[in-house]
Amino acid sequence: MTRDEMLTALAPPRLPAEMASLSLSEMLALIAIGTALGLVAGLLLLPLTRRRAKPKKVRLSDLRPLPVPERLLALARLLGHLPLSLRAAAYGAEPPPSDRVIERAARRARPWQR
Repeated sequence: MTRDEMLTALAPPRLPAEMASLSLSEMLALIAIGTALGLVAGLLLLPLTRRRAKPKKVRLSDLRPLPVPERLLALARLLGHLPLSLRAAAYGAEPPPSDRVIERAARRARPWQR
C-alpha cells in the first residue's frame, strides 16, 4: 500500500478547514488566557512563597531581669551553644555566676556583635 492509497483510505476530516488551523486572533486569545491563568496561579502561590517575618532579635540586655538558671538557658538558645565557662554553673556544679561574668562570656562567644 502506497502513501497515497493510505491517505485516500482515511476518513475525511470532521472539522471545517477554517478550524484546522489557528488564526492570529485565536493565537492572541490563547496567549491572553494563558497569561491570565498564570497570573491567577501566581497570586494563589504568593502567600505560600512570601518571606516570613524574622523573629524579634533578642539582646543580651533583655536577659538581665531573668533569674540566673533561666538566663543561662536563654543565652544558650541565643548563641546556639553555652560557652564552656558557664556550663558548670548551668548544671548546678558551680555557684551561679554574676551578671558581668555571663555577659563577658556571651560577648566572647560572639565577638562580631559587641
